Amino acid sequence: MTLPLSFSAEVAKALAAKHPIVALESTIITHGMPWPQNVETARAVEAEVRACGAVPATIAIMHGQIHIGLEADQLEALGRAQDVMKLSRADLAACLAMRRTGATTVAATMICAQLAGISVFATGGIGGVHRGAENSFDMSADLQELSQTAVTVVAAGAKAILDLPKTMEVLETLGVPVIAVGQDDLPAFWSRTSGLSAPLRMDSAAEIAAAHKMRSVLGIKGGQLVANPIPVEAEIPRDQIQPVIEAALAEAAAQSVSAKDVTPFLLGRIFEHTQGRSLDANIALVLNNARLASQIAIELAK
Repeated sequence: MTLPLSFSAEVAKALAAKHPIVALESTIITHGMPWPQNVETARAVEAEVRACGAVPATIAIMHGQIHIGLEADQLEALGRAQDVMKLSRADLAACLAMRRTGATTVAATMICAQLAGISVFATGGIGGVHRGAENSFDMSADLQELSQTAVTVVAAGAKAILDLPKTMEVLETLGVPVIAVGQDDLPAFWSRTSGLSAPLRMDSAAEIAAAHKMRSVLGIKGGQLVANPIPVEAEIPRDQIQPVIEAALAEAAAQSVSAKDVTPFLLGRIFEHTQGRSLDANIALVLNNARLASQIAIELAK
C-alpha cells in the first residue's frame, strides 16, 4: 500500500530541487476563521513564506489523499467546505479511509509533514493542557506529537486559553525542547510574555536549525517547539487579555462545552469580547511565525 500523498506542482518542484519548504496547517482555514477571511489569511501566509524565499505547503485531507500544498482552487474549496473533520493523530487514518475532507491540527500536520520530508512547520499556537485538566484529563495530542515527530514547530507559544504552567510541565516531562526567540520569558500567544521563564533561548534561525540537525545526529526522536513572540505592535498585553479569557472559560463551563469544541468556542467568544482585536493579533502572529519558519527552513536547506 503506497502512501496517499499528493503534492501541489509548486511543492513537488521544490522537493525535487531541495528548496526550503514550510508546512502550514489547515484547521485555521476550516475551524479558526470565518469565510472569506480564512482563505484571505491562508493566502497571505503562503505569500509571506514565498516572500521570505521558501515554499509554502498547506496540508489538508481531500478525496482519500494527504495534500501537501494546495492549488488555488483546492484552497478556495476547503475554505467554503462544510462538515470538515478536525484531524489529529487519532483520526487521520480514518478520515483518509472514509475519503472525508479533513483539516490538520498541529499533531496531524507534523505527521504529514514528516511523511513528505518537510522539517519545519509554522502555526499560530499549539494545543496543550486545558484548565481543569486535573478533573477532565483534557490534554492536546500536540504535546505527545512534539515528543515523537521530528519537525520543528514555530508558534507564538501555547494558546493562552490553556493552563500554561501545566503545559510546560508536560513538555518538560516528554523531553520537548521549548525555545523562546530573542527573550527569556515564554510568550503566550496574543501576549509577548506569560510570566513563565522559557527553558531555552535562541536569538537566530541559524541556532534553531543547528539544534534541529544536532538532534538528528544524536538520534533523539521528536521535534522542537519554537516560541516566537507576537510583534509588539500587534500584542494584546497579558493584563488586558486575561480577564477576557476568564470570562470565555466561564461561558464554556456554563454551556458544558467539551473536547474538540472547546478551543473554537473560546476563540469565538474572545473575538466577540475584544471586538475582533484577537483575530487581528492572531493573523499578525501567524505571519510572524511564517517568516521565522521560512528562515529556519532556508538554514536547514543549506
